[in-house]
Amino acid sequence: MLSSRAKYALRAMVWLASHKGDEAVSASELAEEAGVPRAFLEQILNDLKRRNLLVSVRGKHGGFRLARPIEDISFADVIRHTDGPLALAPCASRTAYRPCEECEDVETCPLRKILIAVRDASAEILENTSLQAAAKRVPKHRKKLRNTR
Repeated sequence: MLSSRAKYALRAMVWLASHKGDEAVSASELAEEAGVPRAFLEQILNDLKRRNLLVSVRGKHGGFRLARPIEDISFADVIRHTDGPLALAPCASRTAYRPCEECEDVETCPLRKILIAVRDASAEILENTSLQAAAKRVPKHRKKLRNTR
């Protein structure tokens, strides 16, 4: 399950991807447009900046903008940077593998193969869904992402 942090990060990133122009968007405007609590969003935006998904611009017209083209940022990128690995259990993770605490033998575990299959299927979709694809789904007549599901 996605954390609120990951959902807010995705909403903000999709809104930025659908935003026309290269000018930076303030955290306040982004919070309002994406329907995300501002204080929480500022933390998320700064984390995404540290992870090179966003660039911050200082000054009167400062704010945040995407660090890469919208077709080069996937949902998997955003989720991994906010929630960590995509796997449901550490034994199924590619990037943070470790045996589960309660597991006696990783090789004979009846759950691991299924969890790896789930990870692979969800990773395939998330890695191949760019912000560009999601931005195309934002209704043209609605600027705000609020209440979209």
